[in-house]
Order: sequence, then C-alpha cells, then structure tokens
Amino acid sequence: MTSSERPPAIIAGHGEFAAGVRSAVEQIAGRADHFVAVSNAGLGPGEIEAELRRVVAETGARVIFTDLPAGSCTIAARRLLRDDPSLTLVTGAALPTVLSYACGCDVAKAVEQGRTAIGVVEGGR
Repeated sequence: MTSSERPPAIIAGHGEFAAGVRSAVEQIAGRADHFVAVSNAGLGPGEIEAELRRVVAETGARVIFTDLPAGSCTIAARRLLRDDPSLTLVTGAALPTVLSYACGCDVAKAVEQGRTAIGVVEGGR
C-alpha cells in the first residue's frame, strides 16, 4: 500500500507539537493530508483517549505517533491498542520519523530513519 492509499496517521502530543510536525511535513513534502494532529492541551486523560478513539473511528487511522514514551497521549493510545491490536503506536516520534512515513516508508523503516537522523555537532569540530 502506498502512502497515498493508506488512511491518515495520527500525530498526538503536548501543546502544538502535533500541529507543528504536521505543518513541517506540509512545508517539506506537501503531505500534511497524511496526518491528523491531536493536542492534549486542556484535556484530561479520559478526554485524550476519547479524542483519539474519535479520530481513529472517523479516519480509519492505523498508526499513532506520539511525542513522549510515557506521556498522556501515549498512555491514552496504549488503551486503544488494548482494544484494537491492529493499531501501531510509535512513541518519541520526531519530524524525521513522521516525514519518512509521509514519504511512503513503512513504520519500521520510518522509525529506523528517525533514529539515524539524530546526531550531535559540537562547536569547533
């Protein structure tokens, strides 16, 4: 299945994280339509879970990207996975991972490319 044939994925996180990553994907690759942004701002745990369930039901999303491995969005997404093991959750997601997924990589390859994008550049070297 190509990236244009699969349902949109969800990006969920704190504050404007999800909208920011989605915006960056649009600016770089023109593929923001591959994602739905969900923020936890102002929401309690049950409300985050309800919002994720609503987006999954409305869009058919099968992949959820979250910002923190133990954050509130991840905890809510894990509850969804208990009820629907066909969902995939990627925690600690950053722009390189989401961008790779948007450009057609499967989840495992996108995560691998996200890991390899991390680097350190020290001054004077």
